[in-house]
Amino acid sequence: MTNYARERADRLAAGKTIILQAGAIALDYFKRYQALAVHSKGIGDLFSEADTSVESFIRTAIAEQFPQDGQMGEEHGASAGNSVYQWIIDPIDGTSCFLFGLPTWCVVIALLEDGVPVVGLTYDACQDQLYWASLGEGAYRNESKITVQTSAAIAGGLTAIGGSNSLYSVRVGAIIERLLAANGSYMRNGSTALTLAHVAAGHYIGYFQPLLNAWDCLAGLILVSEAGGVTNDFMVETGLKAKGDVFAAAPQVAAELAGIVGRVS
Repeated sequence: MTNYARERADRLAAGKTIILQAGAIALDYFKRYQALAVHSKGIGDLFSEADTSVESFIRTAIAEQFPQDGQMGEEHGASAGNSVYQWIIDPIDGTSCFLFGLPTWCVVIALLEDGVPVVGLTYDACQDQLYWASLGEGAYRNESKITVQTSAAIAGGLTAIGGSNSLYSVRVGAIIERLLAANGSYMRNGSTALTLAHVAAGHYIGYFQPLLNAWDCLAGLILVSEAGGVTNDFMVETGLKAKGDVFAAAPQVAAELAGIVGRVS
């Protein structure tokens, strides 16, 4: 085992433990969601003490074990490191669902190695299901290997389309119209990371949403890729500091779905 492989394996193991502990904290907040004070960073961008507390826990736990690594999270920004590793954290993806008592939220951690996503962790605390992947090693739900759906077509399969920004209302509306015209079924659960995990597990045949951040999608994109799916390269197209499109699909529908969402060059 090379040094990089050993270092990555150590971080994967630590990340699994940390995300499960963070999920337990988040779940405790969720059980009393009606009592949480809700704040806003902008229209439709809600957060509470649950988000900030869970991210603080994750960042502290990572720093204790890997103090040389960089970190970037939705709530507390970026902290520089001096190793090749950077952790990308979304303490609660699907915050609006969380704050209204819906169980479609998750805790998300991705790991970059020299700027390349190599580990993705998504914990559905309400279902006690940990989705995880490491580059070249496949994708898993808890300890069972998962793969994307390999037989369903657009017509007859479930396709998730996200969109929560008014800037993209016309674009997203047209996408849904084209999907329905192709006899597809439109789904949305409110959490990008959990949706991508469900694509990786074969529940949805594809997913598209514009205007997303790196912490929303990097873990989920590596899950889908390692499960045999087709994804866009968010780091090449958008990078860590901007918002961009997220595309993921089962291979047999990737070309058709790309046309529906307008990603065919």
